[in-house]
Amino acid sequence: MTDHFDEPKALDFSALQAILTSESVEAHASELHGVLTGLICAGFALEDKSYIAMLNDLFNQGDHFPSPVKLALTQLYHEIWGSVLDDAYGFNLLLPDDDDSIAERGNALGVWVQGFNLGFGLQQKDSPVLSAEVKEVLADFSEIANLSDEMEEDEATEQAYFEISEYVRISALLCFSELATLPSSGAKNASKDNTTENKTLH
Repeated sequence: MTDHFDEPKALDFSALQAILTSESVEAHASELHGVLTGLICAGFALEDKSYIAMLNDLFNQGDHFPSPVKLALTQLYHEIWGSVLDDAYGFNLLLPDDDDSIAERGNALGVWVQGFNLGFGLQQKDSPVLSAEVKEVLADFSEIANLSDEMEEDEATEQAYFEISEYVRISALLCFSELATLPSSGAKNASKDNTTENKTLH
C-alpha cells in the first residue's frame, strides 16, 4: 500500500461535481471543499469523524449522503489534510478548470471562500480567539464571496482572478499554521492509508 497522496488520481472539481450531480445532491463542489478546508484550518482534528454529519446537516437536510458521495467526501477530507501538511505547499483550491468561463470560475471562488468562512465559524464558534491577521483574512474572504459573477472575459479579469485565488490559497494556509490541530505521526499514516483505499474504489 503506497503512502503517496497523488497515487491514484486525486479528485478534481469536475469529478466531484459529477458525483454530486449523479446522486442528486444539490451542492457545489467548491463550497464543500471550502467548508472542509475552513474546518481544518480552524483546528478541526484529523481523527474527528463528525465532519460527515456536519456536511449532512449543511447540504443534505440532515439526511445521510448516498454512499458514492460519502466516499468522495471522505477522500476529499484526507486529500485536504495531505495537502495542507505538505512541506512543498501543495494545497490548492478546488475550482473549475481554466478552460471554463471566468464567470463560472469567479462564482466558484466566491462560494469557496463562503464555504471556508462557514466551516471556520462552525469550528471556532465556542472559542473565537483569533489574531488580527486571521480576522483580516475572514473579512477579506467575506468581501471576495460577494464578487460579481458578471465578469468580462479579458486578460485583466483573468489576472485579477489568478491573484485573488492565490491570495485565498496562501491565506488559508496562514490560518492553518496558526490554528490547526496537528495530527500525530500515527494519525497521519492512517490518513494516508485511508485516502489510498478510498481512491482505489473510484
